[in-house]
Amino acid sequence: MEKIHSTTVLGIIHNGKVALGADGQATMGNTIAKSNVRKVRKLFGGKILAGFAGSTADAFTLIDRFEEKLNAFGGNMKRAAIELAKDWRTDRYLRKLEAMLIVANSEEMLVISGTGDVLEPDNQIASIGSGSMYAQSAALAMKKHASNLSAEEMVKEGLTIAADICIYTNHNIIIETL
Repeated sequence: MEKIHSTTVLGIIHNGKVALGADGQATMGNTIAKSNVRKVRKLFGGKILAGFAGSTADAFTLIDRFEEKLNAFGGNMKRAAIELAKDWRTDRYLRKLEAMLIVANSEEMLVISGTGDVLEPDNQIASIGSGSMYAQSAALAMKKHASNLSAEEMVKEGLTIAADICIYTNHNIIIETL
C-alpha cells in the first residue's frame, strides 16, 4: 500500500488569541485520496485546540488518548501532553502510530510526536505536516512584519502560501480559534 502524505497544520498565538488551522488534503502516492479532511478539533469543552498530520486513524486514536489525559489531569494541557508522549513512546500498540499533533490553549502551544517529544515552539508558531516549513516561514514573516494581522489571518495566509507551493497541501482550509 502507498504511504499516505497529507497536510499542513499551522498554529499561532498572537495578541492573546490562538488560531489553529489545516488544509483538507490527504494523498496516496500521486493521487488525491480526499480533499476535505477535517484535521483540527476543539477539545475539553472548547478550551483546547488539537490538529493532526499523518495517518487519520492513528491521529484520531491519539486525539482520543490526549483527551483522556486532559480529563485525568483536570485540563492541564502540558501534563496531558507529556503523559501522552510517554505512553506513545512506550506502549507497544501506540508506538506504531504515525501521526503528529499540535495542541494549544489560550496561553501555550505544544507539538507532540511519537518519539516522545513535547515541544514548545519558538515565537508561539507551530507547524507540522508536508507543507509545514512553507507555512511556518510565512507565519514567521507575518508575525515579525505584519503584526496588525490577527492570529487567524496569519494562519489562513500561511496555509494559503503553503498550498500554493506544496503538492500535499490544498486550499480547503479550516481554522479554529480560541
